[in-house]
Amino acid sequence: MITTTGLSKVYTSRGKETAALRGVDLHVREGEVYGVVGTSGAGKSTLIRCVNMLERPSSGTVTVDGVELTALRGSAHRAGRELREARRRIGMVFQHFNLLSSRTVQENVELPLEITGLDRAARRRKAAELLELVGLADKARNYPSQLSGGQKQRVGIARALAGDPKVLLSDEATSALDPETTRSVLELLRTLNQELGLTVLLITHEMDVVKSVCDSAALMRDGRIVESGTLTDLLATGESELARELFPLGAPGGSGYSDGTVLEITFQGDSSGQPFISQLARTYQIDINILGAAVETIGGRQVGRMRVQLPGTHQDNVVPIGYLREQGLQVDVVTTAHRTGALA
Repeated sequence: MITTTGLSKVYTSRGKETAALRGVDLHVREGEVYGVVGTSGAGKSTLIRCVNMLERPSSGTVTVDGVELTALRGSAHRAGRELREARRRIGMVFQHFNLLSSRTVQENVELPLEITGLDRAARRRKAAELLELVGLADKARNYPSQLSGGQKQRVGIARALAGDPKVLLSDEATSALDPETTRSVLELLRTLNQELGLTVLLITHEMDVVKSVCDSAALMRDGRIVESGTLTDLLATGESELARELFPLGAPGGSGYSDGTVLEITFQGDSSGQPFISQLARTYQIDINILGAAVETIGGRQVGRMRVQLPGTHQDNVVPIGYLREQGLQVDVVTTAHRTGALA
């Protein structure tokens, strides 16, 4: 549904060039919620603004719903007819709501419909439907100053849906909200994704947002995507930086690690409900030290990671490790002692 290939964006100021995007390849499948996460300055917001051509890339291509937007004439400020038409199929939700204070809630939602030339009765009918959809039907005559932050963002979402888009872009839409309101807005985005078949691309610096609502994710750093994939695949990859960020267990070094073999175990789905640690201890009569664990529910499935320490070297634990893998668990050896007791 959304594909970028070799996407680059270079800004020039006072003769100095700054690369915000450096050859970004991104693929968002139809109907999924895809999160792009990274620290400030990683290039996330530039990426999403290039996707809807609010920023024209310096090089590379952007394709949305089968239309290569970078091949259409126009710029961020003077879009051609074809580019304007393509943009109508892309909704955008902003961090700071961008509501007009002089307009009521309903009038704010009607604004994009007014721009397209829809008649007044049809605009009112459509806006009422959208406000009902986002749970604000009773606020139609209120002004933005009378709303909470979460309610303002719901108005922003309703406005973004006015053109019946197939794609919804969210640029840090929850970063200005408190945790409870953030959960409410994320639940709304997931509901819209499921009920309307919307493809959602969201930009965030919060790992909790990715855990709460995303099917897939990408990690950005210095204008590049350094890792991407479905959350299920990422969690099953022992070297995944994103998985470690989603389920932090602390550094693998530290006291108590020098006289045994430390494993990181990833579990999800049916295996998450199995008492595999106690079964392992009973079956092989070994003492197991649990060093850390994190368990979350993602997409209705329980997933998590655990770090444990087994006595002895890796060679001593080949059979117990094999047993864990037979249970459908992802097992990675973090550190192991030599026969002398030193770490490998």
